[in-house]
Amino acid sequence: MATTDGTPLTLYLIKRLELVSRSLLDDALRPRGLTTLQYTALTVLEARGATSSAQLARRSFLRPQTMHEMVLTLEKRGLIRREAQLGNKRVLLATLTEQGRELLAECRPAVLELERAMLEQFSPGQRAVFREALELGIGSLAPLARERENTDAGRD
Repeated sequence: MATTDGTPLTLYLIKRLELVSRSLLDDALRPRGLTTLQYTALTVLEARGATSSAQLARRSFLRPQTMHEMVLTLEKRGLIRREAQLGNKRVLLATLTEQGRELLAECRPAVLELERAMLEQFSPGQRAVFREALELGIGSLAPLARERENTDAGRD
């Protein structure tokens, strides 16, 4: 995956960064019985509060079917609980349990250590530019992802 001048595509570099960071995160989280995807879902719940499985899937970058299975697993482990939404008993909202909060707190030092290792060769200014560039890239592609999601939903 290269550009016309032979340099790797930015998308390829992002994917490589994702693969190495996910592998290292999986290794760091495994002793606590979590995968990177489960950790991501728990952090979304920590940040957002009560969330439906569909919303959680979107914010965790998973398909709804995959999220449904994950939610069941996290619920069985006592890390989340689900309750019917007021006014719509069919929608179950997931929230973190105290056990889920404690597990996230246990995981945080290992995750922060990986973040530190990734950014240690960056100057403070480079860190800010890097984060800004990633946010801009996400913002640029998010409308395309939503459009595709809406198109796929229309086919169901």
